[in-house]
Amino acid sequence: MGVPAIVTAGDSRAAKAVYGKSKVYLEVDGLALVCHVVRSLQDCPEIDAVWVVGDPGRLEEALGHERLQSALTKPLYAVEQQRDLISNCWETYRRILSGDTAKGRDPESEADLDQEVLYLSGDIPLATPQEISSVVQRAQALDVDYALGLCPAECLDVFAPRSPEETGITLAYFNLRDGRFRQNNLHYARPGRIGQRGRIEEMYEMRHQRRFWNMFMLSLRLLLSSVGGLKIAVLFGFMHLAGIADRNGRPRLAHFLSRLVTLEINRSTISKILDTRFAFAVTESGGCALDIDTEEEYDAVCERYSEWIVEQAEGSVALHGSLPPGVAGSSADPRAGGDEQ
Repeated sequence: MGVPAIVTAGDSRAAKAVYGKSKVYLEVDGLALVCHVVRSLQDCPEIDAVWVVGDPGRLEEALGHERLQSALTKPLYAVEQQRDLISNCWETYRRILSGDTAKGRDPESEADLDQEVLYLSGDIPLATPQEISSVVQRAQALDVDYALGLCPAECLDVFAPRSPEETGITLAYFNLRDGRFRQNNLHYARPGRIGQRGRIEEMYEMRHQRRFWNMFMLSLRLLLSSVGGLKIAVLFGFMHLAGIADRNGRPRLAHFLSRLVTLEINRSTISKILDTRFAFAVTESGGCALDIDTEEEYDAVCERYSEWIVEQAEGSVALHGSLPPGVAGSSADPRAGGDEQ
């Protein structure tokens, strides 16, 4: 059996607006961001169905676009959003178990608890099928209940401006002894096996590394939690101080501050916080790591989309190989099917 994908396209609580709109409905190359994600999933061999959670009316309009509909090869379902991210993720998982978009059910068996799901955000228009497939394969090989995709910083250099005049995006990274990494917005999980799902929402809401208050509050909550403690809070603080140094052009200081923090420390800490078997799935493709959070990022993607999507597609093939015969459909060629200007 394949893995169902859940695309989060809600606009409540932690969701950010861009240009005053829910960002997943902003258009790039004539398609809403969420449509780009759904289209890429059509050519991912491990995915057997796509469930999109958000506002039903807006989803119906966006997902009804002719270019998307003509590319569909897998069942596509729309689910009404709930009050927050975790509710959206959990309730859509319940609907997968029931096979009903309107009414779900709780897991009732070991098979239900072992149901795999790929969660991904609806604002990553440069995602490629090979990149998504790579994360699913690596997560399954790790045999865990929750795997978070990561991308090394050097794989994202293509998006950075090479001169003051060039349009680009400067990304923030987690600085660790192992290197610099960015979360890539892909989450493989067995939701029924995660003991503390509510803590994921807390971590998600504090995810914007550039905001010192967010970093301080998350460090404090880790300190006060029963599974955290002073050591974990201090190490977490060092990691984010290293991030500040890195973003301010102080690589030596960033390297010095990050020496105490490793991927393994992060992995074991998150496993304890979430009460589950957790791991990182590292992939060298970078498209899924570029989510749209600001107006500047959206403008940059709009301007350079045709260039970047070709680079991501070619790079993904070089890294992971071509898609299996019969899998790639009309959505596989990023240069095909665009609206004429």
